[in-house]
Order: sequence, then structure tokens, then C-alpha cells
Amino acid sequence: MAVTDPIADYLTRIRNAQIAGHRVVTIPASRTKKRITEILYDQGFILKYKFDDEAGKGKQGEISIALKYERETKRPVIRKLIRVSKPGLRQYAKSDAMPRVINGLGIAIVSTSHGVMTGRQATEQKVGGEVLAYVY
Repeated sequence: MAVTDPIADYLTRIRNAQIAGHRVVTIPASRTKKRITEILYDQGFILKYKFDDEAGKGKQGEISIALKYERETKRPVIRKLIRVSKPGLRQYAKSDAMPRVINGLGIAIVSTSHGVMTGRQATEQKVGGEVLAYVY
């Protein structure tokens, strides 16, 4: 069955895996999802990841993500994953009006003409774009 919103599916799979307490989640890959995974790793939200181009039914392969949990409380590091721009209502932001997530503690993932990046990187490069998700 075709997925109408692959990014929302990506975020939901991570969210569901955390609720179930899984250590690793496998997701069908795309270039956008790979870049979002790299951003989550660089910002310290996930433990590690692996791109497997050979696996899966599709041409793109799969992404395996090792989720990160706090040592003492065993709670997930990612508290919330919120899809902002949806297929029915796209949300765009200019470089000077990029949203701040929890006063700078979270990140906004933005798709720009220069690729997928965080809101802070988009502001530094002075490019606007579609706000894909908030992560905190």
C-alpha cells in the first residue's frame, strides 16, 4: 500500500518504536529521510544509524536507526516528533522568520533549495523553505 506522506510515516515509526521500547527501528529509505536521519544523529537525538541500500523491497533500501534512551530513567531522548508541513497544508518560513522550538532547545527540520537542514543552519545560510518537523 502506498504511503501518502512518507515523512509522517518516518516520524510515526520512530515514535511507535520509542513507545514500545525498541532499541532499533527499520524504515524504508529515501534521500530526504536519510538526510533527516543524519540531522537527528548530528544533533544527538539518536545513537547511530546505518543505510542499507541492498535491503528492502524498494530501490532505495532501508534505514536502521538505533534509538537513544536516558541511562537512569530509560526514557527516550526524543520527547516529541511533530510533523509541521503536511500534504494538505504546506508550511513555509523565510530565513529571518525561522521558528524557534522550545526557545532553542529543540530543532526545526527545514527543506530548502540547499537541501534538508536545521532551522538554525537555514538562518545562518539565509535561506528559507518548507518546515518539515519539530524535534525536541
